[in-house]
Amino acid sequence: PRLCNHCLNPACVAACPSGAIYKRDEDGVVLVSQDVCRGWRHCVPSCPYKKIFYNWETNKAEKCVFCYPRLENGLPQICAETCVGRMRYVGVVFYDMDKVEEMAATKNEQDIYENTVELILDPHDPEVIKAARAEGISEAWIKAAQKSPVYKLVKEWGVALPLHPEYRTLPMVWYVPPLSPILQRVTSDVYLPDAHEMRVPVQYLASLFTAGNTEILARTLQRVLDMREYMRRRETGDGPIEHKVDLTEDQMYAMYKLLALSKYNDRFVIPSDVKVSREGRLEMQQNRGFACPTGGCQ
Repeated sequence: PRLCNHCLNPACVAACPSGAIYKRDEDGVVLVSQDVCRGWRHCVPSCPYKKIFYNWETNKAEKCVFCYPRLENGLPQICAETCVGRMRYVGVVFYDMDKVEEMAATKNEQDIYENTVELILDPHDPEVIKAARAEGISEAWIKAAQKSPVYKLVKEWGVALPLHPEYRTLPMVWYVPPLSPILQRVTSDVYLPDAHEMRVPVQYLASLFTAGNTEILARTLQRVLDMREYMRRRETGDGPIEHKVDLTEDQMYAMYKLLALSKYNDRFVIPSDVKVSREGRLEMQQNRGFACPTGGCQ
């Protein structure tokens, strides 16, 4: 699917001269108002991910809307729900919108990924919960953020990465980088290769996910490999992993359950009160500038 990244610093919003593109307060979804769009197409080349296209029949710009009517009813996106491999996860993350400009302006592009992760707040932190309630975020959103699979993959375990962080849009769709096919043992004693020995070069994956920072990319791959090695040793009784690992055994087992055994309600944790009234939609279409609040469903 031509999935929009619904960025925290969306280039399409800045490029639209008519103000037709906006980021919703309620859930952080970036939308194009078809009533306001004048078809000037400045947004099409401005999106570095090439997710916006021009409809020559309607003379309007269009893009992925993150299936926002489904979100408002507590349902995941169609692309996520129909994914045969069950590889897509949807959840809430709380982030500090006041720091977005600072993080997007990071001088060293290889530091943008880690700065973006810093934007994401711990939903279990009492201070974060207090601030969320002060902003009017409901208990359903707070509970959803605490159970969010996205938070676990991005922040807690650090195995999901943004696509091309060097574009400085701070995308909120994250990817677990792929492992190369493992066809046989590397040696008689080692079942899984090191991250740097994978068939897909670390340098290539780093150019996609970490602005060329191979250290972060290798660390991410190694965590997934360690999880697989931990589960193998858990089943065979071979004892603990011999090399130093970043995650605890409880974290690796929780990662295994989420990535391999998760059920529908584990993969899609969406608040039950994501409701936007018709009057609210009309108001959003009329407004031309939005700052996403602390909470966002990304």
